[in-house]
Amino acid sequence: MASDVAAFIDYTKRAIELGQDEVVTITPTTVVITDLTGVLVKPKEYEISWDAAAAQKGGFTHFMLKEIFEQPKAVADTLIGRLSDNRQIVLDELRMSVEEIRALKKITVIACGTAYHAGMVAKYAIEKWAKIPVEVEIASEYRYRDPIIDSGTLVIAISQSGETMDTLMAVRHAKSAGARVLAVCNTNSSTIPRESDAVLYTHAGPEIAVASTKALLTQMIAVYLIGLHLAQVNGSLSDAEVESLYNELLELPGKIEQILETVEPLRELTRSFADNNIVLFLGRNIGYPVALEGALKLKELAYIHAEGFAGGELKHGPIALIDNGVPVIAILPAGHEHALDEKMLSNIQEVKARGARVIVIAEEGALVEGAEHIIRIPVVPALFQPVLATVPLQVFAYEMAVARGNDVDQPRNLAKSVTVE
Repeated sequence: MASDVAAFIDYTKRAIELGQDEVVTITPTTVVITDLTGVLVKPKEYEISWDAAAAQKGGFTHFMLKEIFEQPKAVADTLIGRLSDNRQIVLDELRMSVEEIRALKKITVIACGTAYHAGMVAKYAIEKWAKIPVEVEIASEYRYRDPIIDSGTLVIAISQSGETMDTLMAVRHAKSAGARVLAVCNTNSSTIPRESDAVLYTHAGPEIAVASTKALLTQMIAVYLIGLHLAQVNGSLSDAEVESLYNELLELPGKIEQILETVEPLRELTRSFADNNIVLFLGRNIGYPVALEGALKLKELAYIHAEGFAGGELKHGPIALIDNGVPVIAILPAGHEHALDEKMLSNIQEVKARGARVIVIAEEGALVEGAEHIIRIPVVPALFQPVLATVPLQVFAYEMAVARGNDVDQPRNLAKSVTVE
């Protein structure tokens, strides 16, 4: 028995689903499934489409490093076939009519951990393009208050494994209140997709390392596609605008490749920070979830105190943490004329003046002053920057963990699929 496909893909591609409140008895010759009253339940068998070879390290030192380098392909696979010849985003999986989409009053995204950061990206993109209000909720908190839910609410549940218990419980709560639920998931036939009204599968393939990398990037791509589809149906974006943005998405795999081809100096730089026990991350606008993700990865892997902050909040408390030698990683907003550039550059000067060692992630051509190190990423539309800006932070966390002698693929106290509340 396993809570995740990756645990058994080396041994078999055939599996049996277990539903809610079902009991399985396994003997050397039989598998018997019953409900809680002892009534027999017919087994639901399915076949795993993943290639077992994908669950091998393939010459890489760790699964996480392999999965970081698999991201261009994962993103490309998630984008395949999503624009029709007549320039329409193809998302038949949504199972929503034009009338149902136009009747939406709001969208609520529920997720945990890294998937929550993908949900934050969804908020920026969907509100910008589709003009629909979006709330992003931590799944474990969602059902313990009184969220306003009705038939005009679309709930998007994001989970790599499809077995995240907190998210599953939130899905059930939303459905019981009359909401339509769309799952964004990487694992076929897992519980959350089965219990949702519709599912959009990402195509990251097996992700073995506990710390999520390629699953996150494909989740971002999935929510971009959802946002573009909703905008096209609503008429808030023209077909030409949607096609232009989709073509920008198609360029992301190549741009991720560019980052990975120039990552060696970053790996060397990271080792010089290995003895630090605090790292702070700053972002603004859509760079804020990137800052949160960078901090989470560092906590998971390097076991050090790391925090992500919105740049505007710096003076409201976090600046007290700045001391000589404290590393601060700042994500500079995309677009050389971006209104937030000046504000983020001011944040950089503020922390530098207090002794911080500043690393800046900035797009090619952006003018940066005050940084000790600059990590360049290719130019993309502002809303797509998280896909690229996240990659150097994954490498940073990976190298910090290696330098500190930690178990990269299985960090202490963590599990790949969190199947308890």
